[in-house]
Amino acid sequence: MDFVLPDSFKKRTADALGEREAQALFEALAGQPVASVRANVMKRQVLKDGLEPVLWCEAGGYLAERPMFTMDPLFHAGCYYVQEASSMFLEQVFRQHVDSDSPLVLDLCAAPGGKSTHIASLLGGRGFLVSNEVIRSRVKILEENMAKWGCTNVAVTNGEPEDFSGLRGLFDVVVVDAPCSGEGMFRKDQQAIEEWSEDNVRLCAERQRRILADVYPVLKEGGLLIYSTCTYNEHENEENVRWIADSLGAEVLSIELESDWNVVDSGFGCHFYPHKAKGEGFFIAALRKSCEELPVRVKPVKRKECKEAVFVKDWLLSASDYDFQMQGDVVVAVPKDFADFVDKLRAEVSVLTAGVPLAQIKGKDMVPLPQLAFSCALNRDAFKCVSVDWEQAIAFLRRENMFFQEEPKGWLLLMFEGAPLGFVKNLGNRANNNYPAEWRIRMSEDKSRYVKILED
Repeated sequence: MDFVLPDSFKKRTADALGEREAQALFEALAGQPVASVRANVMKRQVLKDGLEPVLWCEAGGYLAERPMFTMDPLFHAGCYYVQEASSMFLEQVFRQHVDSDSPLVLDLCAAPGGKSTHIASLLGGRGFLVSNEVIRSRVKILEENMAKWGCTNVAVTNGEPEDFSGLRGLFDVVVVDAPCSGEGMFRKDQQAIEEWSEDNVRLCAERQRRILADVYPVLKEGGLLIYSTCTYNEHENEENVRWIADSLGAEVLSIELESDWNVVDSGFGCHFYPHKAKGEGFFIAALRKSCEELPVRVKPVKRKECKEAVFVKDWLLSASDYDFQMQGDVVVAVPKDFADFVDKLRAEVSVLTAGVPLAQIKGKDMVPLPQLAFSCALNRDAFKCVSVDWEQAIAFLRRENMFFQEEPKGWLLLMFEGAPLGFVKNLGNRANNNYPAEWRIRMSEDKSRYVKILED
């Protein structure tokens, strides 16, 4: 299919950048997108030596070509995330402007999870992240990706911006990666080109302001708002940042840049253009809330003792750091420092998961859950660990029948190259596969498409 940009987009861009810069951008948009990944530092993962680094992200790297990630068991184990390089710049905003040691963070439009997994890594086990997705059909992939990333100080929610109104003034950081006209995705997504129009740009800008106005009260006075889009035009970017500052009350913050990053500072935020920086189109701005916001009080809650905790405490490292709760028939471990906040969160918005789902009670049995296998808090010594090769790992991830006649009966934790993949229950003559059906690999096994991305 021929690559044809809308004439009105080309004129608008030429007016904004000048003819020469605009033409360089158009030529870059006709080229191939770059592939980039970010290693999970919380799982002590490191990208293979020799990969070109993403200059603004310590754990990010570019790949020479895009492999079939589905064929890599470590991808499914949450050891790295496939993320567009430009959006990894969130790391610089966090490092330069988050001034709390234990921040409470809301990622409002989080699916599929690129920025939330990044934030979770940047928190480094401190603070707490609420990873929210407004669109219900996209929440499940967010929940899966956050579970596999393995951080315990995370809740995944499904709510509209206004649903968080009962949490007024509580968040230190609010991230709004707003739905936009998608100009930055033109070379990756033909549909983005086909759906683009001047009217859509205007509608997106208006929608972004509604979202920002609805969520702004939850940010505390002096808190940090990070606003981003994957588009180029000033209506959705600079004009909205100016509107936030003037109408909602905020100071626009400068973001320090290195010259070799080739990132463009517009005075209201940072632009990534694919003819300059290696990545797709992206805009990000940082603002400090200047208006007064009286926070709601999070009352201490006297919770019913979870008697089932005695059976599963040994499954976690540093179990004393967690509050054990029953959610239906599931035993959940929530970081103690944020247990009261999580109760308040549950009262305001639909919470899919919070903390670590450890086990499901089935009759007299405690069935370890897949989320536990991926958790950074997993105590591997609590289970019999069995190393599997690539073929066995893919068979497990496809939910095929498994056989471990030489291993003891009971729950086995399968490991691939040192990374937990999940549990099977070994019955002797067969092993029941505990990998979730909705997560399973559906494509045929193809080892020729497997490319190692991480160091051994």
